[in-house]
Amino acid sequence: MRTTTAATTAGLGRAALLQRVTAGVVGGLAGGLVFGVMMQLMDMMGMVAQLVGSSSVAVGWVVHLAISAFFGAAFTVALAGLIHGLSRALPLGAVYGVVLWVIGPLLLMPAFLGMPLFVINDTTLLSLVGHVAFGLVLGLVAAAMLRRRPA
Repeated sequence: MRTTTAATTAGLGRAALLQRVTAGVVGGLAGGLVFGVMMQLMDMMGMVAQLVGSSSVAVGWVVHLAISAFFGAAFTVALAGLIHGLSRALPLGAVYGVVLWVIGPLLLMPAFLGMPLFVINDTTLLSLVGHVAFGLVLGLVAAAMLRRRPA
């Protein structure tokens, strides 16, 4: 009996983790698409592609969506316990977007590309808007998907 209970509990733990990761990946991809369209309109996908040594817009999209899926999953794995409906998911997503903006375009991306760090200009401010949009969409999708309990 004890072994059955332990196996059931472990199974529920894996199912809950899978649900969180799935919600985060789907939310991250949805947010990434919204933000990606903004980046495409700003002609920034080539710069994203430079992170992997390319200048291809298509490669930029792949890199951008992979990053979006990863950070979406990180959001839901870390914060799923705090996401209880839109009243919490949207502000958490927006704050997460701001944090990603500081870490990504202000710190890591310029460091990788040999550019000055923490530069605030029209481009980085538009990027802030895109990162907040990413976080809002991520929070919205994650909240909707996490409402369902794992089987």
